[in-house]
Amino acid sequence: MKNMTLERIAQACHGTYIGDQSKIGTEMKGAVTDSRQVEEGFLFIPLKGARADGHEFIPDVIQKGAAAVLSERKLSDCAVPYIQVASSEQALKEIAEYYRSQLSIPIIGITGSVGKTSTKEMIASVLSQNYQVLKTAGNFNNEIGLPLTLLRIRREHQAAVVEMGISDFGEMHRLAKMARPDICVITNIGICHLENLKTRDGILKAKSEIFDYIKPGCHIVLNGEDDKLASIQEVKGIRPIFYGQGQEIYADQIQNCGLKGVKADIHTPKGTMKVNIPIPGEHNVYNAMAAAGVGLALDMELSDIQAGIEHAKTIGGRSNLIETGGLQVLDDCYNANPVSMRASLDVLSNGLGRTVAVLGDMGELGENEKQLHFEIGAYAAKKQITALFCAGELSEQMAQGAEETGGIEVFYFKERDKMTERLLEYLREGDTVLVKASHFMEYPEVVEAIKAKSVYLSGVI
Repeated sequence: MKNMTLERIAQACHGTYIGDQSKIGTEMKGAVTDSRQVEEGFLFIPLKGARADGHEFIPDVIQKGAAAVLSERKLSDCAVPYIQVASSEQALKEIAEYYRSQLSIPIIGITGSVGKTSTKEMIASVLSQNYQVLKTAGNFNNEIGLPLTLLRIRREHQAAVVEMGISDFGEMHRLAKMARPDICVITNIGICHLENLKTRDGILKAKSEIFDYIKPGCHIVLNGEDDKLASIQEVKGIRPIFYGQGQEIYADQIQNCGLKGVKADIHTPKGTMKVNIPIPGEHNVYNAMAAAGVGLALDMELSDIQAGIEHAKTIGGRSNLIETGGLQVLDDCYNANPVSMRASLDVLSNGLGRTVAVLGDMGELGENEKQLHFEIGAYAAKKQITALFCAGELSEQMAQGAEETGGIEVFYFKERDKMTERLLEYLREGDTVLVKASHFMEYPEVVEAIKAKSVYLSGVI
């Protein structure tokens, strides 16, 4: 970690250095909050969680070779230097902010109600054609995950793509203060996190906090088909790059190839690309257009942008296509909201054989949560999905919406495990299955159960 000596770290987080003064100039090789990730020469930052207090692991990380630790309390007989702070969590943010100020590489910040992670993956794939890229791992997109992502940037990295997720006002301001993105990307303004943000206008206001720390000469890439984003015509003298139909970056000749992906012509001010997007779902055309916008902002050649789009991959839990035991399983169970549910059902409707939607509750939808679940069930029926399996308290409304619309088999259970048991009895070779719910429903266990059972499908079920 360039320039990250213990002295500078202590100054950045307003902490008190305690220990051997001859080591105050020691540069840290890395910084982590998970004791299992500590390596020799690392700084360990202990956080207090619901299940454990990281301070309890300080002796362990020292044995593993930690060069120093942070602490909210005075330590006795500490074998390595430590920096005492009022709050380890706040110190983590301040250290990340200082570290980011030392970096000269472009940082791309991505937010939006839907599609942040898939867009991040597409952008990272495009940039990797010209740069050594660091990207947000998993769901490390909040006020703990973002600073940890920034602290993973090393000398070999030439660009970073960071995801920025929020659920309330002020959060994006704090994230932007740390990341200070050179390119801001907003995918859309949907109907997520309505409990705190109340309306789409509230969501727009909260997401727009990403511009609070934007610098002159930076770039903004927005989905111009979104009515709320289309209203942003200038930010601090910066004119956004818009993508979508009727925008400066747009797509046509879209050919849905089912679960094999999508073909499209993407038109840009520099020319046209004929792309084969290897990820199912027409919504990925928008991810590709956003990635093209970022590539153009960094003066990349169209041929490199095209190559990056065509080599894009999903991550586990995000429209990940698994072929197992005669089944095609769309593992999209990382998270869920009404917009992403519809997009995933659109993908499923292109599947071969029987199409089976295995859905669960969506969280943080506010006072209209029951109606929104009802509408998803109705949408599944309208897309002529063969069967809907769902579990959870709110998903009872989903089942009702499907039943009232008709033309679809509906199986509803209050408990996920009972639903899974019946699902495994129902599935047969040749089915295409979508598994999707909000993270708290723990639907990855459903995917694992399908994979375990699928080896018996041929000739048994």
